[in-house]
Amino acid sequence: QVQLVESGGGLVQPGGSLRLSCAASGIIFRFYAMGWYRQAPGKQRELVAAIGTSGSTYYVDSVKGRFTIYRDNAKNTVYLQMNSLTPEDTTVYYCNARKDTNYWGKGTQVTVSS
Repeated sequence: QVQLVESGGGLVQPGGSLRLSCAASGIIFRFYAMGWYRQAPGKQRELVAAIGTSGSTYYVDSVKGRFTIYRDNAKNTVYLQMNSLTPEDTTVYYCNARKDTNYWGKGTQVTVSS
């Protein structure tokens, strides 16, 4: 059974930092591209950052220079380091594993507020 378990969300002040983690089980992690998505109420789910099996990365323009995605294949975990957070980053963040099939975590809430 495939599981993606996110952690690290929470409440942070504007300008602060959070690190999200996604621990995967039930898949051969190193063979999967991993991504972080977010979805605000009433909006489409948006790809925030992704990392391929070779380590290549993608970032949506709004987070470039502030967020960093990286993976630890030995720990079957992908991370999203989020710096200089703004209230616009507030939403639920979802972990995704993609190969022939897409797998999703249940999400972790990030709230940026003073």
